Order: sequence, then C-alpha cells, then structure tokens
Amino acid sequence: MDFTYDITMFKETFESEYTWLNGFLRNVMRFSDKPALFDPPSGKRWTYSELNAECNKFANAMKKDGIKKNDIVFHQLYNSEYFVFSYISPQKIGAISNPANFNLSPGETAEIIDHNKPAVYVYDSSIVETAVKALEIATHKPKIVIMADCIGKYESAPDGHIKYEDYVENQSESNPPIDFNPHIYDEVLRLQTSGTTGTPKGVPLNNINEVLSAHDVMMHFPLSPYDKTMNMTPWFHRGGIHSGGLTPSLYAGAEIIIMRDFHPKTTLDYVEKYSITFLIGVPSVLGLLATRQEKHPKNISSLKGIVTMGSPLEKQECIRFQNILTPNIFNGYGTTESFWNTFLRPQDLPEMSGSAGKSCTDDEVRIVKIYDDKKGEPDELVPTDGKTDGEIIIKSPAKTTYCYVNNEKVTKEKFYKGWMYTGDIGTWDENQFITVAGRKDDMIISKGENIYPTRIEEAINIFDKVKECIVTSVPDKTRGEAVVAYVIPEDESVTVSEILEFCKNSPNLSKYQIPRYFRLVDDFPRTATGKKQHFKVKAQAKEDLENGLLLRK
Repeated sequence: MDFTYDITMFKETFESEYTWLNGFLRNVMRFSDKPALFDPPSGKRWTYSELNAECNKFANAMKKDGIKKNDIVFHQLYNSEYFVFSYISPQKIGAISNPANFNLSPGETAEIIDHNKPAVYVYDSSIVETAVKALEIATHKPKIVIMADCIGKYESAPDGHIKYEDYVENQSESNPPIDFNPHIYDEVLRLQTSGTTGTPKGVPLNNINEVLSAHDVMMHFPLSPYDKTMNMTPWFHRGGIHSGGLTPSLYAGAEIIIMRDFHPKTTLDYVEKYSITFLIGVPSVLGLLATRQEKHPKNISSLKGIVTMGSPLEKQECIRFQNILTPNIFNGYGTTESFWNTFLRPQDLPEMSGSAGKSCTDDEVRIVKIYDDKKGEPDELVPTDGKTDGEIIIKSPAKTTYCYVNNEKVTKEKFYKGWMYTGDIGTWDENQFITVAGRKDDMIISKGENIYPTRIEEAINIFDKVKECIVTSVPDKTRGEAVVAYVIPEDESVTVSEILEFCKNSPNLSKYQIPRYFRLVDDFPRTATGKKQHFKVKAQAKEDLENGLLLRK
C-alpha cells in the first residue's frame, strides 16, 4: 500500500500498545490513590495502585507455574474481587480470561472445559460441588484449579485444588515482565453466549474490542473518572462486564461497587450510602427496585442514570421507572458477539419505549429480507415503514471479531460480508428506530401465518392483572402450531378467562395471534441475566400439553 507519510512508528506503537491493559495501567499511574474497587459487605476497598498490586500477585503466580500467552484462565465467579483479579491478571502475561455462568450444571461446565481447554480454572467456593463433578466429567484437566472462598466457609480446598490466598501468597506485587509480543488482535477475553437458544458458544474478543467497547460506554453514558458504577446482574456476560462493568469503569478511571447478589433493599441502600452514579440491570430487576423505592424510599439523587439491556422497555414500565427511580433511563440492544448496537437515550423515552432504539455511534444496524433457503443480502433492505418484518443485521467492527472459537459452521451461519446476522426479527421506521419482534427460531407458523412471540407478550403484559408472560407453541394437527401463553399473575385472583377476554379486546392482537392455550405459573426458565428462555419453555409446553396442564380457550 502507498502512504503519504512514514507509518513505521505509528504502526509499531498502535499495534502493540493500544490495549485495554495499558489503559488500566495509565489509570494506576494517574489515579494511584483513587478508589477503584469497593466491596461493601467486607468493607474492603482497593485503590488503583492496590488493585494493580493484587492482580500482579496472581499474574506472577501463574507465570511462575508456566502459564503463558494464549493460555485460557477459565473462571466461574460471582461478582467479587476474585472476578476482577481473574479478568485483569491473565492479560498481564498474555493469557485469556474466560468467565462463564456460575449456575451451569457440571455437565455444561465440563463441556466448556473440554472445548476451551483452560490451563487454569478458578471457581467460587459456593459451587465447589459443581466444580468437582465437572472436573470428574471433563476429559481435559486444567493444570491449576483454584477455589476462591468468597463465603469464608472453607479452611482448605478439595484435594488437588488450592485456595486463592494460598496460591498468591508471597508473590511479587510488581508488574510481571512482558516476555511476549502484545498485539491489538490478541484475544484477551473469551465469553460464552448466554445459551438462550442452546449450547453456549465461545466468543473471542481482542484488545481493540475491549478498548472500543469501553469507549462506547464512556461515550453513551457518558462515563468519567468521577463516576461510581454498580452492576445488579452478573459480570460474566457481555452486558455485565462491558455495560458499566469492569471494562469501561476501570478504563475510565471510575470506581466499581461490588454487588454479589441482587437485592432491591441492598441496592437502594448502597446508592444512598455510597453515592452511586450509574446502575446497570435488566428491566425485571428495575421493576423490583421501583417497588421497593415506592414502599421504602431512599435518597438516590446521586444517580445519573440506570442502564438496562436484555429486553425491551415497555412504555408503562418506562414511565414508572422514570418517575420513581431516575428520569435518565437508557436501554441497549445487542448480542454477546457485538455488545450493544442500538441505544435508547433518556431523550428518546418514553416516546420510543418498546423499540430497541437506533444504531450506536460506531455501529450500523439494518433490517433485511428473510428467505427460507439463504441469507438476505446486506443491501436487500425491507421498507422503513414500521410494519415489514425482516432480519436484524449488525456491522460492528469495533466490538466483534466476527467469529466463534473452533466453530466454523456456526461462524459461517452468523457472519457474512462484514455483518452479523442476529436471527432476530424486527421492523424499522423512517427514523431507523428498530423494534424487535422475536427470533427466527422462536417464530410460530399457525395456519400459514408467521407469529412472533414477543409481540403477543407485549400485548398481554399491558393487562394490569398480569405481571409477565412468555409465549411459545405446541404442535397442532389443524394449525401446524398453536400459540401457548404462560402467565405470571400480578393479581392472584386473575383467571385464564379474564386474560383471554383481554386478548380478544386488545387492539394490538390479530385474531390468529390470540393464544389457544394458557397456563398460570410462578416463573419461567431464565438465563442468569434474566432473559426468558423460549426454547426451554417450548419443550415444557409440549410436556404440559401431554399431561393436560394447559388450559384451552
């Protein structure tokens, strides 16, 4: 390539130094004595220099044991200081941090271990039985297995395992020497998809993805060194670690308040006591928070905003949150593979609630035609009329590597010509606000009509006697598929007949969209981030139909 200037030094510097870790280390220098991390239950607080020293101890211990560039450090940890150490320390020696859901079964954990072949496995002591069983099942055996005893219950670890404090004891607090060649394309973080549609997949993220994901949040909140963030959901997923979590907060020089488990009372207490500026959580969590604040109000005036993700914000909910919690509600839509890619700002709400917003600053989001036997081309756009369904596709080179680890088949299915094909169905309007209708995999075909569960769920959730619902289908001889609605009551007196009557009178439901079967339940299968798992409910609905548990209209 021909250039008009000498690119040598820029290329060498940019490609080897533009990393998330270097951004964190800059903060260690300029904010040395500033709080970086605080754990309210224990009262432990780490300044940026203290946090760096703790991470160096873990990094030096692993380096001493031969852990090197591109080795995997797999961890199943609640939000805790150990999670932070397990995110930062591997990057110091060129290794890859690989967080995963602590609620996985032993078999699921073993599957990830065998797929990623970690050199190090760190787990929370509360899941010790799962960890032991998973290691028995897994063919691959990690070189080092560490128990992080967050609950302070164990004097020693199981045979062959070591407690975290014992592992890092007497290790140097100095930055380990860099004996590898860092590069902006190096994988530094490997996430597992949340598994709403089946087996989790490994999503690799490189230095550029980490830096620009941090920039994205700093730009959209905005986030600065003067902020204090707290995630009400786990850090192990993309929305947790990147939306106000470790990646942007520590890159910006902000302080992180640790919340291991979400409790509405505790959350509000922390906001008041520690002057938290940003909370991050899913809409269902915000509902619990609002209810608590209504009954037992706290001074939460320090909040600059609450950021939600994972599901759309319905209008009534949005207005309630704005009135009770903060007028500054944000909502992001995206994927594990590409972070958030559309965004709703406070200025968009409540008017555009229910939509997913419009594309983020560095992203492009389109809706393209759907075919049975091929992908719609990136330029085969559906009309911006707010009515015509298409598949949502995303171009986000700053925040994705456009692939899965050792999974060429699914990589080819998902990524095409620089775009990610999400599998989500939606519409867009003349201002390019996206509205998600559901997933292609969740689509119900009844008497030749394409039905998207999310639309029916939104219509039923408006009923004041309904807290939440999830819609799926069961096989039907005459229709092909029949619509089923599982409903969590808000009012225990509600009956299926009332819900059915509400559906019949709803201006938002066509006759063919009205559920044929109902069941009242206490909860649905969900991921750890609160997303409803339609694929599990669909399997359950088939069993419930066979067992006579579904009520027919």
